[in-house]
Parts: sequence; structure tokens; C-alpha cells
Amino acid sequence: MNQRSEHAAPRIGLFGIGLDAYWPQFPGLEDRLKGYLQRVAGRLAALGAQVVNAGLIDEPRKALDAGHGFRRSDVDLIFLYVTTYALSSTVLPVVRRARAPVIVLNLAPAAAIDYEAFNRMGDRARMTGEWLAFCQACPMPEIANVFQRCRIPFFQVTGMLEDDPAAWREIEEWIAAARVARVMEHNRLGLMGHYYGGMLDIYCDLTQQCAYFGGHVEMIEVDELAGLRARVSAGEIDARIAHFHEAFDIQPDCSREELARAARTSVALDRLAASRDLGSLAYFYSGTGNAANEETISSIILGNSLLTARGIPVAGEYEVKNAQAMKIMDAFGAGGSFTEFYAMDFNDDVVLMGHDGPGHIAIAEGKTKVRPLASFHGKVGSGLSVEMAVKHGPVTLLSVVQSAGGELKLLAAHAESVPGPILEIGNTNSRYRFAIGARRFVHDWTAHGPAHHCAVGLGHLGPRLSKLASLLGLPYDQVC
Repeated sequence: MNQRSEHAAPRIGLFGIGLDAYWPQFPGLEDRLKGYLQRVAGRLAALGAQVVNAGLIDEPRKALDAGHGFRRSDVDLIFLYVTTYALSSTVLPVVRRARAPVIVLNLAPAAAIDYEAFNRMGDRARMTGEWLAFCQACPMPEIANVFQRCRIPFFQVTGMLEDDPAAWREIEEWIAAARVARVMEHNRLGLMGHYYGGMLDIYCDLTQQCAYFGGHVEMIEVDELAGLRARVSAGEIDARIAHFHEAFDIQPDCSREELARAARTSVALDRLAASRDLGSLAYFYSGTGNAANEETISSIILGNSLLTARGIPVAGEYEVKNAQAMKIMDAFGAGGSFTEFYAMDFNDDVVLMGHDGPGHIAIAEGKTKVRPLASFHGKVGSGLSVEMAVKHGPVTLLSVVQSAGGELKLLAAHAESVPGPILEIGNTNSRYRFAIGARRFVHDWTAHGPAHHCAVGLGHLGPRLSKLASLLGLPYDQVC
């Protein structure tokens, strides 16, 4: 998926720690540890991070300067690389001043000390210096104790500097989570229209959304889109229809008139998204009694599907929480299509899920079909709609859940999108198989009290989503 946000690359603060008293005692140790730190910096940069490297911090004054530097650099995340034993007084000033989440890296330079070669060294001073180069685990309890007592959240990665795919996969997941947190912090969520009346589960507190995810909420009148639509030229309509034929599988019963209606709205949507600098959108409007608005809303699905595919996810029914979930999934590069339970198939042990309205055509299995509908069920008007299934293979469902006390949490589930018959009704719909079975999944997912919509994206993203939740201060639950 494309990342539209210029803020997508996370800014990562990195510093190593050591003890200045060691350097005159053990020649070469300081340079050796600095070399380890440079290797970490290089690997973080290779993973897509903007690295702000404060170097090896070995006494409290340097620590305070590093904290100021990280704060000036507006780092999203700090990696504290424990190179050897160091005093906690060289750690606390950095993170207190920087005020960014902290990941403590306990990475040994090798799987083990070469005991035989070590014990042949003969010079006990040299031996101690060699040991200190492997002493990463030593200060970990001290650092944790100080962070706990200072109420500073922290997370850990334990492993090896080299030849440790598990440790570096975890580090990559933290960087990916920091990138998504940064995208959400800078996201501009457009809200157009109003809630679908009576869907009490989707109503939410917009201030609370900003408190947890950051970003900005942009209120938009449907009249603005209708006004833009009225100024679209015939040439622009023809060009957009040609683009529709490239992006979609247009079915033979789609009339030129309906394609032109949808094309006009699609061009207007692009202009609206550009003028408001939107990163996501939630909408619903009937337009009853206003012909221009009804015409606009009833021809919006293809344009919104194109927006969703290029990194501006669009949630129908004014589902703000799900617009946030879709943006998170898209920012992870997984897509993020709007979906809900359709039916259960107990014969095949799958859950059918989909929705009317726009779909994330970039994650479709094959080309997305466009079909004309004589009516949009439960909504006003008629027009063109999209029919797609999500690519077969691993997928993740994500919901932003609001509790009875008003708090938010992330709820996720891993599944497989599997082939088989779907409902050819002009909607997005797929078949999902869960490791715990369809019956247990629906029971356990529903027990968490989510809204009836959720987002679906490609891949199993649980480890990344749990890390994002930690960075945002959100609880995280995964049912399977």
C-alpha cells in the first residue's frame, strides 16, 4: 500500500550507555562499545527509521544533554542500547527530558563468551575488560527498578546483536508501530454528514479519539462536495471513466450514465481530499430533499474505493472508530477494508464478512467488480457498487473498542481469507477461517463489546498491533 503521509518515517532516538570509570582501566573497551552502537544505528536506519544517535552516554551531564537533544529532535521512540554495566543516573535524565516511549535493548555481541580463549588470556585486567563487553544483562534490573519507581513505561528486547532474527524482528515491529503512531498523530480525519441514525454502537467522543490517537478532525459539509462536483468538466469525466476501466472490472450492465455520475463524484472527491489534506474519511448522508446532495452521495462508492486504495481509507455509516482502525491497518501497509459479519457457514466453519459501500480494492482477490444496484439496502438512492473478496491468505481483523467507562482499546483477531462461494450482491464480502473455529470466534469477539464494524487487512499483524497499543497507552486484546 502507498503511504501518503510525509510523516510516515519515524524519528528514533538512540543512545548507548557505559561507565566513564572503565575507559582508563580497560583500554579499547570504549571504542569497542561505540562500534556496537554504530552497528545498531545502521540496522535501525536500514529498517526505515530516521536515527538520531546521541552516542555513548557515560555520565549524567551527557545524559541531560542527550535528553534535551532528543526533545529538540521530536523523537517518536527511544532505543536505549545497554552496551555494558552503567549507572542508572546516566539513563534517567535522558528519558525524563525526552518524554518518549523507551525500548531497552539488551543485545549481547555474541551467543556466549569463548570461555576457553577467555581463560587463556592470563591478564586479569584484560579479562575483565573482555567480560564487560558482554555485560549487557547486568544493569537491566537496575534500569527497570528506576523506571518503575519513576513511573516511566518501558519495554525490552533481549537477544543478540548479530544472528538473532527473533530479536531484530521484534525491533522492526517496534519501528513499524512507531511509524503508524506517527501517521496517526499527523492524520487529518474528515467527517462528512452524520451518523446512521440508531446505530448506537458507533457513536463516539471525537475529543477522546484525538486524545488517544492524535490527529485533527475536519468537519465537512456534503454541500461542499456537491459544489465541487458541479464544476467537474466533461473531459475530466471521460478521463475518470477510462481510469475506472483500468482499476475495476466494470460489468456489462453498468450504464454509461451511471459511470459518468460516479466519475464526476470521484473527481470531486479527489479535490475535496486534496483541499482538506485528508488522510481518512468517515461519511454518511441520505440527501433526501436536496437533489444535488442525493445525487452526490448515491454516486460516491467508486470514488471512495479509489481514495481507500491510495491510502485515504473511507468508512461508511460515519463510523469514526472504524475509520481509525482502517487508517491503522493501511499505515501498516496491510490495507484496511470496511467490514462486518454477514453470515456464518457452519458446514465450512467460516464466517462471511463484508459491507456495502467502498472497499480497499488494492487488497482484493483479483480485480474488483463494479455492479449496478437498484437500491442501496437501508440507504437512499441507487447506483454503482463494488464487489470484491479480500486476497486469499492470512488476514487480521481490527476494531477500536469503546468500553462502558469510555476508555478505548484495540481488539484484533488473526484469520485466513479462504476461497469459496460468496454473495454476488454488489458488496465487498469474503470467507474467513479462524484457528478457534467460527462459532468460538464470533462468541469471543462479541464478548469484548466492539461495534459491529471492523477493519480487515492482509497478514497477521498481532505483534505489531500490540506494540502500537503500548505506544498509544491503549489496552490490547487478541481473540485468536
